[in-house]
Amino acid sequence: MPLATELFDYTLPEGQVALTPAARRDHSRLLVVDRGSREVSHGVFADLPSLLKPGDCLFRNNASVIRGRLRAVRPGGGGVECLLVEKAADEAQDGNSELWRCLVRPGRKLPAGARFAHPDGLFACVVLERERDGAAMVRFSTRDGDPVAAVAARVGEVPLPPYLGRRDASQSALDRDRYQTVYADPSRPVAAAAPTAGLHFTSGLLASLAARGIQTSDITLNVGLGTFQPISTDTIEAHPIHRERYEIPALSQRRLFPPLPGRRIAVGTTSARAIEDFLGSQAAPGDGVHRAEAAIYLYPPRRFAGVDALITNFHQPRSTLLCLVSAFLTPGETGGIAWLREIYADAIGRGYRFYSYGDAMLIL
Repeated sequence: MPLATELFDYTLPEGQVALTPAARRDHSRLLVVDRGSREVSHGVFADLPSLLKPGDCLFRNNASVIRGRLRAVRPGGGGVECLLVEKAADEAQDGNSELWRCLVRPGRKLPAGARFAHPDGLFACVVLERERDGAAMVRFSTRDGDPVAAVAARVGEVPLPPYLGRRDASQSALDRDRYQTVYADPSRPVAAAAPTAGLHFTSGLLASLAARGIQTSDITLNVGLGTFQPISTDTIEAHPIHRERYEIPALSQRRLFPPLPGRRIAVGTTSARAIEDFLGSQAAPGDGVHRAEAAIYLYPPRRFAGVDALITNFHQPRSTLLCLVSAFLTPGETGGIAWLREIYADAIGRGYRFYSYGDAMLIL
């Protein structure tokens, strides 16, 4: 029987949307759910080493958030905001030219064939086509032959979620630092949004985890804007799930298959999605990097093949992320939907902070 989208709705008081990060990354609050005993406890993220066991392995998304919000102007005047979403895969390069999937505003004034450029001439663009979801394929040419990502790193803005209400002038060094994980690989600037469950980690916390015998393995998933697109259909099954490219190195692949010294813990829904997509297509680890596009849709009563525990933030209503978390609470059943609503109601009552800069959950 189809699941009504309204089952994944809830009301959040405006004051509990986290508009700024915690004073310290690992001082965020942590709600801990034990699925076996159905007990819920409360602490802080710095407690994580005491909650895990030697041999456990944290699978984390090391994608680096590109400063992909670019300001430009049209030839006849008028400003343009261009958000880099992802570079076209396997595209044959043509000198200093690159093809990117973007969100451009004002969309109605930027049809196929429209042109815009950086005010100082650092890049020039032409819109090649418009897509059904409102995105555009844009051809970039850079003045000095630099990669578009390198130009964005110099002049772009952090693609903060719109609900934070930032404008370019109000973006601070704090945002530029904190909307990025401490383990992000700067050579992999691929994410249009941060893998937010990883924002709570510090270098010191990672050292404490390693000292306890808890391993870390990297995955790279290009977090796309579809991750945050609310479900607008009446049933969740009717929602067209987004696709996201990912890579899993050989070492990380091996740690997903038996024999396992401990639990496989996904840091965030993006890592969980990459793991489940990978294990759904592979019967054994490979010798090289596995590259694919995740198109998996995780919702109740889905079972999980490769995730034994999950670290995640508190997500927006009617999102595919809520679907994933509710499925993980009671794999193979739909009872996790009502249970997640109870957990969220408890968290709201206790004053937890929600969304990207908010607090975290650990589901064991």
